[in-house]
Amino acid sequence: MRNRLIVALDLPDAEAAGKMVGGLGDAVTFYKIGMELVYGREGLGLAERLIGADKRIFIDLKLHDIPNTVERATRQIARLGATFMTVHAYPQTMRAAQAGAAGTSLKILGVTVLTSSDDADLKEAGYGYGVRDLVARRARQAREARIDGLILSPEELRDTRIAVDRDFLLVTPGIRLAGGAIGDQKRIMTPGQAIAEGADYLVVGRPITEAANPQAAAEATIGEMARAASQ
Repeated sequence: MRNRLIVALDLPDAEAAGKMVGGLGDAVTFYKIGMELVYGREGLGLAERLIGADKRIFIDLKLHDIPNTVERATRQIARLGATFMTVHAYPQTMRAAQAGAAGTSLKILGVTVLTSSDDADLKEAGYGYGVRDLVARRARQAREARIDGLILSPEELRDTRIAVDRDFLLVTPGIRLAGGAIGDQKRIMTPGQAIAEGADYLVVGRPITEAANPQAAAEATIGEMARAASQ
């Protein structure tokens, strides 16, 4: 169960992220490195160092561009030795990323609808679908593009797990510990609830990295995940 927790290093620089990794120690084996670190100094360098230290790395850039650019960028990330990488779940983009990852161990995850968005946000952006219908559509398109899995909120887990093959990965952010602050998230669950609904991996950031004792928060999250999986 420990390998199914991904801690999001959404921190201002590589030094702060490195200190967090050091403080978490052996409690955490899998880390997400996103835009804040990658666009700062040494973000990808930190990823390389962590991979060299036998940590698994999820590069979360949510790529979306013309196919040639997405394919070539994906190939660069694959060379790092990262485990996961995200793209926005548009069919053309997913196909390009899958081509870029071909022949490597990098797994491509399509971002369906951000956990900070709800039906009203999608309507404002011009979508003709609500969250559930759009996620279901993206799931079908992801399978057709032959990528490895999806990023989706806990609220869409149950229906999506029923609709896809068991080896199709469902990776879930929007995780909040019971009684914790919601922040800017709108579609959330606790770790235990998300595992029970069918998540393969949980992405947890602030509830761990901003805790008074991050290592204890990570261990508590892993314990809750394990209890849910055993039921």
